Amino acid sequence: MHSFNSDATPDPLTSSSVIDLRDPLSLGRVIFTNVMNFVAFSLTGLALLPLFAILLEILRKGLPNLTWQTLVSLPAAVGEEGVANGFANAIQGTILMVGIASLISIPFGVLTAIFLSEFGKGSKVAATVRFVATVLSGVPSIVVGVFAYAIIVLAPACKGFSAIAGSVALAVIMLPIVVLTTEEALKLVPVPQRLASSALGCGSFQTTFRVVVAGALPGITTGVLLAVARAAGETAPLIFTALFSQTWPEGLKCNSPTPSLSVMIYNYASSPFQEQNRLAWTASVVLVGIVLLVNILSRFAIRSLKTR
Repeated sequence: MHSFNSDATPDPLTSSSVIDLRDPLSLGRVIFTNVMNFVAFSLTGLALLPLFAILLEILRKGLPNLTWQTLVSLPAAVGEEGVANGFANAIQGTILMVGIASLISIPFGVLTAIFLSEFGKGSKVAATVRFVATVLSGVPSIVVGVFAYAIIVLAPACKGFSAIAGSVALAVIMLPIVVLTTEEALKLVPVPQRLASSALGCGSFQTTFRVVVAGALPGITTGVLLAVARAAGETAPLIFTALFSQTWPEGLKCNSPTPSLSVMIYNYASSPFQEQNRLAWTASVVLVGIVLLVNILSRFAIRSLKTR
C-alpha cells in the first residue's frame, strides 16, 4: 500500500495567487481607486444638488406661511385683510380626484398585469397590451389632458369641467405605471414556488392569487404608490379637465370646476399679487409633503409585507 504523503498536496493558503492577494496594492492602483471614488461621489453629489436646491428653496419660502389656518381655510379675496387665507379646498379636491383615479386604475392595472405575467404569457394579445402600456407610459400628460377634455368635458352628457374628468385623466396616467410595475413584480416570484403550489394540487387561479400575487405584494404596493404620487403632482391634465375654483369641491357633479393643489400653484405662482405668490410656495410645501408621505408609506408597507 502506498502511504499518503500530506506534503505532496500544496497548501492553498501558501499558493502564489493567495500571496499576491495578500500583498498591498501598488501605488498606481491605490491612486486610481481613490480618483475613481472621488469622481463617483462628486457626480452623485452633483446629481443630488438640484433636488436639494429645489427642496431648500421651497422650504425657505413656504414654511414661514404654513399654519393650521392655511390648511383649513378657503382662499381669501385679494387685498382682504383680517380673514384666514388658505387652500383647504385644493387639498380636498386633490384627494378626491386622486382617490377616484386610484379606484379606476389600480384594479384594472393589477388584473391586466396578472394576465400579462401568468395567463397570457407569450401570446400576441399580451405582447400588444404590453406594447400599448409602454407607449402610454411615455405619452405627455398634456396630451392625456386634451384626450380627457375631448371625450368628457365636451361630451353632451357632461358639458363642463368636473372632478370626474380630472379623475379619468389621472387614471389614464396611472394605469401604465401600475401595469408595468406590477408585471415586473410578478415576474420576480420564483418559478419553484409556482411548481410547488401546483404539486400540492392548487389550480392556476389559486396559485396565481394565493402564491404569486401574495409574494409580489411588496413590489405591487411600490408601483401603486408611485403611481399615486405621480398623479398627485400632475398639473396639465387638470387644467384641461377640472380647471380650478375658489370654493369647496362639489363632488362628482358635472359642470363643476374642482380645485387642486397643482393647478393652484400654477395659477398663484404667476399672479401679480404677493399674497398669492406666498400661498403658492406654501402649497408647494404641502404637495411635496404629500408625495414624501406616500413614498414613506410605501417603504413601511414593503417592510411590513416582507416580515410576514
